[in-house]
Amino acid sequence: MADDAAMDFLQDLVSEVEESVSAVEPFTVNIFTAMILERLEEAGHFDETFPVYQTGHYKDRRGRNVAYRIDGYAYDEERGRLDLFTTLYSGDRDAARIPAAEVTKALERALRFASACVDGLAASLEPANTDASDLARLIEAEAERLTAVRVVLLSDGTMGNITPPVEWKGKPLKFEAYDITRLFRVLGKGETREDIAVDLVALAGRGLQCLHVPAQNDDYDAYLSVLPGKVLSQVYERYGVRLLELNVRAFLGLQGRKSVNAELRETIVKKPTMFLAYNNGIVATVDDLEVGQGAYGLEIRSLRGLQIVNGGQTTASLHRAGRKDSDLEHVSVPVKIIKVGGADLSEMVSAISRAANRQNTVQLADFSANDPFHQQVEVLANTTWLSDGKGRWFYERARGAYLAAEHKAAYRKSDETTFRQQTPKHRRLSKLDVARYLSAWSGLPDKVCLGGQKNFQYFMQRLKDEPLPPPDQPWFRRLIAIAVLYRAAEKKIRSMKFPAYGAQIAAYLVAGLSHRSGGRIDFEGIWSRQTITTEMEQLIADWAPQIDTILRESAGQKNPSEWFKKPDCWKTVRDRLPSFVDPLPQEFSYAENGTAGEMMGSGEARSVVDYERIARCMEVTGATWLEVAERGQKAGIIHYRVASICRTLAGYAVGGWEKKPTVKQAKPALEALSAVDRAGLVNLGSQLARVGEEAEA
Repeated sequence: MADDAAMDFLQDLVSEVEESVSAVEPFTVNIFTAMILERLEEAGHFDETFPVYQTGHYKDRRGRNVAYRIDGYAYDEERGRLDLFTTLYSGDRDAARIPAAEVTKALERALRFASACVDGLAASLEPANTDASDLARLIEAEAERLTAVRVVLLSDGTMGNITPPVEWKGKPLKFEAYDITRLFRVLGKGETREDIAVDLVALAGRGLQCLHVPAQNDDYDAYLSVLPGKVLSQVYERYGVRLLELNVRAFLGLQGRKSVNAELRETIVKKPTMFLAYNNGIVATVDDLEVGQGAYGLEIRSLRGLQIVNGGQTTASLHRAGRKDSDLEHVSVPVKIIKVGGADLSEMVSAISRAANRQNTVQLADFSANDPFHQQVEVLANTTWLSDGKGRWFYERARGAYLAAEHKAAYRKSDETTFRQQTPKHRRLSKLDVARYLSAWSGLPDKVCLGGQKNFQYFMQRLKDEPLPPPDQPWFRRLIAIAVLYRAAEKKIRSMKFPAYGAQIAAYLVAGLSHRSGGRIDFEGIWSRQTITTEMEQLIADWAPQIDTILRESAGQKNPSEWFKKPDCWKTVRDRLPSFVDPLPQEFSYAENGTAGEMMGSGEARSVVDYERIARCMEVTGATWLEVAERGQKAGIIHYRVASICRTLAGYAVGGWEKKPTVKQAKPALEALSAVDRAGLVNLGSQLARVGEEAEA
């Protein structure tokens, strides 16, 4: 690894690991694993990864005492695929080559863990409620349904090729290595479309017959062909959303009669031979392709820089159907391949997307870093300075942007010092971070638990369905305040050393704080301090064990990590959240003044009673609030302005309380509720047992 940039990447990575060592996590191998998994997930290589360090011995079926070890895992329930991560980290700065024997040993140890799980390892793991024990139970329960197992080696060294076993307990086995060379290519300089190379002869057993349409100018060449559905699915399996880098779209799903892709699935499953006739196919661009004369004429043998610019839904639908319903043996897909010559690639892709026949009218989430929302956030990060005027946050809109900016600053010592003082690593913010923090604060911790990439998809889809006003500086300060709170919660929870599910506890705790407070907190105060108060830290410490208990009890006999991803889990937790108690931390006891006071202002400080009123309002159904407004105003019991507040709360209730009552709304609304109840105009039943208390107050 002689490349200077690659060596710089290694130095920076080792330094970052060493800087992250603390009393909470003293082991560099665990820090390296967590860091790399998070960034590979951000790069779109994996979904829902979890660092889990577990090592030990067990007696195999031959009575031998054998060692096992894993450092993390990912389980795709839909595909039935299990990924086991194992790490070889030395902390050396010379990219030492790892002997093949050591690589093989790491691979075998990870496979032994899976074998031990099938043989009942979970029963012997102590304590019984850790991430490792839950994973062991998951593997034991799902072993028969697994479609494939993949062992992934993470390392700061370099390695050569290795030939692993082809199967594990009758399941196809794959082995992937992310050594420092590949990590640099993916996370350092960033993989580009040029890294996507498709050998069609190897995949299909032959080249693809094609019709060449020569260009009338130097802008492009076109090739028309038919791609076997199985081959397209395999290519998508290998490269995933990176195939859609220039036109990334969220997969809308195949389930349900109303799904925009339901007809695709119907054709794939019931009439596979008709797919070519019914489907418009895909349009793709390539940087280069190899063509030659075959037995039946001109054929395409390989593609480089493949990008699907129209037909992402078709591609994803085929891949999913191939996993769940069909072997795709009789599915053929029409394809138009554009080899871009002198034309501007981005302009051509945009034109193709506009002109191509749209198969549905649903707006799809665009993950691209070029999305206007992300561009606006980047501008705000670059122009919004901290209260001291000396520092700011760095928004990494494009993968590797922070590293590139750091290297650019390093050309001059003074610039390097300034960059690190203004934007230290702990103030780096990625797109996945933004999606995680805002989703949790919006009451969607179940989506956060889906993992970085999937949560990001949902986040972007919500932006398309419910566009936000253009982000401004107050919005950005609010975002950073939530980020500071979320990271403080994560840090505190890590220090408490829960045996499992620290990340999930953090997501649900932050969502719980937002729900209990009505989504309002002293954002400006947190922004100004860039930290939370000791009282707030203590509140997090008090809540964390309670959230952990509620999560575990709500899971019952279900697999916890899968249960935490369900909306019903959040509903259960939301109904059992701990209550606020006096004295409130400064973050919650701040005063508000008018609409601007939604962030901070002067006036009467909030109290526990205020938050209890908000909670009581959210115990009432939307139908009841509407009934209170209509009957109370008609009978002259409540003022028309109060009736308007009740109607507003009815709308909040219908929206699942994503928007929450303000302090100024809650008090008159509850008084109105009490008044119509006393008048016998509305039968509350058991909806709000403490309404009488509010009336007396």
